Amino acid sequence: MASHRNPILLSWSGGKDSAWALHLLRQSAEYEVVALLTTINDQFRRVAIHGFREELLDLQAEATGLPLWKVDLPFPCSNADYESRMAAVCARASAEGLHGIAFGDLFLEDIRAYRIARLAGTGLEPIFPVWCADLGLSTADLAQQMIAAGLRAYLTCVDPRHLDASFAGRTFDAALLADLPPTVDPCGERGEFHSFAFAGPVFSRTIPVLPGERVERDNFIYADLLPSAAETEALHVA
Repeated sequence: MASHRNPILLSWSGGKDSAWALHLLRQSAEYEVVALLTTINDQFRRVAIHGFREELLDLQAEATGLPLWKVDLPFPCSNADYESRMAAVCARASAEGLHGIAFGDLFLEDIRAYRIARLAGTGLEPIFPVWCADLGLSTADLAQQMIAAGLRAYLTCVDPRHLDASFAGRTFDAALLADLPPTVDPCGERGEFHSFAFAGPVFSRTIPVLPGERVERDNFIYADLLPSAAETEALHVA
């Protein structure tokens, strides 16, 4: 029997929240994620904001079984540049008959309002599958739920104004949650940290990565992650 679920894009940062959004959407009777949408810094070939390498993004997509829509962003990127590129994505999505775009936002009302405004008039529905108020969960509850389900991620970017640099490169797990200062959101929703998901229910296999150097760049602390040599070779063969 043919699926009657609406085909959608998922905005994919590669972090734990977008991975959890995919997990929930795959249980949905209403939507079917048909591709992942990711913005990439075109100078450094790294995922925007989260800072991990494009090769790791490719490995994530392969492990989800979904194609990637990559959007190259100039560096530095103005808001006008960003919006023009995203408008082109919306036009493509509409032309290909997609129903909407899902986002991994948890509770920031201004971000949600911005996304709704940008999709207005495109014919695409903005979808928020992990919006905490709709799920009836706090971010602390959500973090525990992710971890209990086997979702694992490395912290790839830390804002040192809110979190000690030593958190960069740590695994998102129960021990990390216990160590977070009370002023930091358990899911890092206010930008305290960003992550790279490497295991969990949305992946066909764990993505083995090797820790790289920790660097300070643009007032943030980044923990580099390297794909294992075997992973890189397999990706090039594929």
